[in-house]
Amino acid sequence: MHTFLHRLFLITAMLLSAHATINAQSAEPVRHTLRFPDAKNHYVQVESVFPTGGAAEMEVFMAVWTPGSYLVREYARNIDRVEAADPAGNPLTAVKSRKNRWLVRTGGAPSVTLRYTIYCREMTVRTNFVDDAFAMLQGAATYLSPVGENQRPHLVRLELPPNWKQSVSALPTPAGAGANTYLAADYDTLVDSPIVAGNPDIFEFDVKGRKHQIVNLPASDQWDGPKSVAAVKRIVEQFAAMWGELPYEKYVFFNMLVEASGGLEHKNSTVLMTSALASRSDDAFYGNPNAKPPQSGWLSLVSHEYFHVWNVKRLRPRELGPFDYEGENYTESLWVAEGLTSYYADLALLRAGLIDRDNYLARLSGAIAELQTQPGRLVQSAAESSYDAWIKGYRPDENSPNSGISYYTKGNVMGFLLDVRIRQATGNTKNLDDVMRLAYQRYSGASGYSAEEFRGCVQEVAGAAVEAWVEKAERQTADLDYSEALGHLGLRFRVPTPIPTRESGRERAVRGWTGAETRVNGASVFVTGVLRGTPAFEAGLSADDEILAVGDRRINASLWPKLGEYYHAGETVDMLVSRMGQLIRLPIRLREEPRLLWQLEVLPNPSNAQRDSLDAWLGAR
Repeated sequence: MHTFLHRLFLITAMLLSAHATINAQSAEPVRHTLRFPDAKNHYVQVESVFPTGGAAEMEVFMAVWTPGSYLVREYARNIDRVEAADPAGNPLTAVKSRKNRWLVRTGGAPSVTLRYTIYCREMTVRTNFVDDAFAMLQGAATYLSPVGENQRPHLVRLELPPNWKQSVSALPTPAGAGANTYLAADYDTLVDSPIVAGNPDIFEFDVKGRKHQIVNLPASDQWDGPKSVAAVKRIVEQFAAMWGELPYEKYVFFNMLVEASGGLEHKNSTVLMTSALASRSDDAFYGNPNAKPPQSGWLSLVSHEYFHVWNVKRLRPRELGPFDYEGENYTESLWVAEGLTSYYADLALLRAGLIDRDNYLARLSGAIAELQTQPGRLVQSAAESSYDAWIKGYRPDENSPNSGISYYTKGNVMGFLLDVRIRQATGNTKNLDDVMRLAYQRYSGASGYSAEEFRGCVQEVAGAAVEAWVEKAERQTADLDYSEALGHLGLRFRVPTPIPTRESGRERAVRGWTGAETRVNGASVFVTGVLRGTPAFEAGLSADDEILAVGDRRINASLWPKLGEYYHAGETVDMLVSRMGQLIRLPIRLREEPRLLWQLEVLPNPSNAQRDSLDAWLGAR
């Protein structure tokens, strides 16, 4: 009976969804026209025509956040005055009813036109940027939409300045429409479809009959187009093989060459930010996990955001849809949505032959080290980190490493341990790919999954013990156990080379270490952060302290890095700092700096079973 009712519910939901889709397709669209007469001052002008159905009032809203970036960003703050008119051009009253809403008195007119300008000068993947060379427009930050009518279609037309040759979007152009015109089937699609305009370089390739574009804006002859196409095509092919399909007709990689960083996924596109020179450097393009600090590389960003085609954009936590665009959408499963995506991002580069096994193990080692050296791992669980993304994840401060952990980082490491546990439990016949495909088959689309349903997929593939491990791991603040996974694969954490205690027949002193994170401003040294458990933390050193002296010796930017050469582990020194204008002396007992203990390496003499397991995971060497 339960199964019958469940099937009946699904069939009813499908019919209702199909009915809503038919109604949306037959509804008159909202028509947006975007103009750029003042692009040099970073403005886009928007004129939107809204059908009213003859209602006396109409309320419109602007989203306060954009999917994939879990922070209320208050996009309406960039709007200048909203003006309203009826079809004859007569002015109508439009008053603000909430921080992001406007109420329009229509007078019974069949449609109303709203005109407003948006200031666009925030260079991130979540916001708008316009100047006289190009425009980058994010849906949530650009359009007003009728309250309660998210199923209504939207038609967008751009009128470009004479010196811009084209616009690009993953949205389709309606039959018979002119250039730079796009149709979004509903508001969700509108928000999820960025548009760029200007004079881009466009590189194209096909995989499985699907069109893909890498759109560089602003164009640069420094970017190696053929190199990027060859590499990105291999990533697409790898994920197409893993998932068994490409669920779109066209996909666009918006590659913004703006000397910034970041990426944001969309259903059929992604916005990436990098340097125009990135393709000229192997470290910047492929990544170098052994660099100081490590570099993840442009291809890792591409791989991560592209994996979201399946994980997040179609297979998502249930709490993330239908979206509430005017408030927070809380979920405990961002460690799945983002953390497992981070795990697959670099693993796909290995599978695609873009990096080798040693490089991949170094990348994974870096993720483990990042987790294990952050004191907040013992304070906040992966589920809590996911839930608190709205108030913590995008608002880090100097104490964040002490009070929390990134769901990207911990989810990445949990993905590794879960993958290996599945392989171990099934004799290397199943892996995390099978769980992701099962979850996609069951829960992609309108339904989404609950945390329990995702764990149910784990149980179905690998058994109850592995499912219980996931439930514990996502909620625990104790350290994760690596021993079982490393034993299965024939790996270990490299033992650091001991520091010699004697040198030239005498005792060798060990450099002293405070653990304070600092920045230099001219000749001065300022504290930027203090990790729990370090000598600096125990002494009470604080962010924004200016370090003036140690003992009676004045400290400056050139002497500070050499401090450990003169003051050794075990010594207690008096540090003079300036804090809010007051001079304070703090006694600090120096210690030896912890050695990196989280670098993975293959055992010198692994068993045949361990070799086979490692090859099953990473591919034959």
